[in-house]
Amino acid sequence: MKTAAAVLAAALALAAPAFSQTADWRTPDPENVWVIDTNQGRVIAELAPGVAPAHIERIRTLTRQGFYDGLTFFRVVDGFMDQTGDPQNNGRGGSTLPDLEPEFTFRRGPGGFARAASMAADDEVRSPTEVGYIGVLPVRSSPEMQMMVTADGKAPAWGLFCAGVLGMARAQAPNSANSQFFLMRDTRHDLDLQYTPFGRVISGQDVVRRIKVGEPVAEPQDRMTRVRLLADVPAAERPKVQVMDTAGPAFRALVEAAKARTGGAFDVCDVEIPAKVG
Repeated sequence: MKTAAAVLAAALALAAPAFSQTADWRTPDPENVWVIDTNQGRVIAELAPGVAPAHIERIRTLTRQGFYDGLTFFRVVDGFMDQTGDPQNNGRGGSTLPDLEPEFTFRRGPGGFARAASMAADDEVRSPTEVGYIGVLPVRSSPEMQMMVTADGKAPAWGLFCAGVLGMARAQAPNSANSQFFLMRDTRHDLDLQYTPFGRVISGQDVVRRIKVGEPVAEPQDRMTRVRLLADVPAAERPKVQVMDTAGPAFRALVEAAKARTGGAFDVCDVEIPAKVG
């Protein structure tokens, strides 16, 4: 029997040559790529409009207004998250736009979901579910077979707060999200179904973890120097971005290697999604 290390090595050997094959890579829509330049470096994230359409529309609107430029990371918890997006830089402010209704869950159809594993019923969800990925976002969902008996042909699903996931900050009320958001430094499943996830970092997670820590952060606070959608970056300076397709064979090999390495403790958060930025 192969050891987990041997399985991982075999999977990486399989995936490595596939990196150059177009079938295993995709180019994300530049309208859904968020480029966050900070004083610590650049973070690039892919947004998930199919999961949180209202929140993505808000992010695009505020980004194109230049709202986020210069705002600081005012609350940063090591092993947890970096919070920003407040014009007051203290957690008490927001934009002049109305607050958002929560998008903790969404309805998914039969396509676009790369299944990674099945999960038994647990204390949080009292029926079997599946875990996988929609684009780069890790997702938990009712089984696809449930779609056969629903009026809209879809099933409930929700994004998971793995390292690198972007979430919308809010006050105590579920419908109080506005402009503030956070970037996950590490995995925290206690946030699942409590906050709206709307994307995931594909490049610059090391930058996320370099942001100065504090509750609140002492001066000088790290800041976002400029925030743009990739579509709005001038062609001459626009980075080329590719992400490994989570539905492709190379990524499936990485998932299987992670499952072999972790055994029954597998979590979709265990798998990093490779990206190329140049």
